[in-house]
Amino acid sequence: MTDRVREAFENARKEGRIALVPFLTIGHPTVEASIASARAVVEAGADALELGVPFSDPLADGPVIQMSSFKALEQGVTAATCIDAARQLRAEGVQVPIILMGSYNPILAYGVPEFCADAAAAGVDGLIVSDLPTEETGPLLAEAKPARLSLVPLLALTSSEKRIQNACKEASGFIYCVAVLGVTGARESVSERVRGLVADVKRNTSLPAAVGFGISTAEHVAEVAAFADGAVVGSALVSAMDDGASETAPQRAKEFIEGLIGGTRLPGAR
Repeated sequence: MTDRVREAFENARKEGRIALVPFLTIGHPTVEASIASARAVVEAGADALELGVPFSDPLADGPVIQMSSFKALEQGVTAATCIDAARQLRAEGVQVPIILMGSYNPILAYGVPEFCADAAAAGVDGLIVSDLPTEETGPLLAEAKPARLSLVPLLALTSSEKRIQNACKEASGFIYCVAVLGVTGARESVSERVRGLVADVKRNTSLPAAVGFGISTAEHVAEVAAFADGAVVGSALVSAMDDGASETAPQRAKEFIEGLIGGTRLPGAR
């Protein structure tokens, strides 16, 4: 199993901060702009990348990311396009972990063995499949493990202790803790309940725990830094990229992530 994902979190911790993990959809606003934006957020200080694989009927995506997927699908973006984007980023020298995030349907349509093999060959480090319950990960896990792809589970505020235990047992890379009840989208504050979820996760695994869904400001990131190992930001970043011409989306993405970096410092760290 690849160590690059976990090492990114460990390196951030050694530097006195939590890991910052931006999410952006490949193909939004264009394929070229999304790849350039991925490079830009790494330059801004991102510790890992989540590249969204667009799908027409997503389970967990809120309106902002749904619209980004719609724009990508209009341009004919597929899972293969997203794998190619990862390959291009690696060819251009991007070294941070790359994680593909999306629904299971595009993976099934591609072919699970072929998808895992091609993703790994392109330099992908891990997968997050938002609509695949832990109990049904067997076929994907069987192909991901030999391909050295981390399979990152999503755990919710409503996850039972048994589900948390099972997810942590099969997980690699990190654990994604969902901070809200509902779909993705910027919120005014981070739920206090997610502290309890992170604590439950940490009782069941030594893997890092990252918090996502609703993270949109440096203040939110700072809240998360008090109890978790990483913060994932998606909808707010996608919205910032939308606020102007597609040609300048990478610059807006870079500036947005730069604005979050201050919040990553661990409490008490210099």
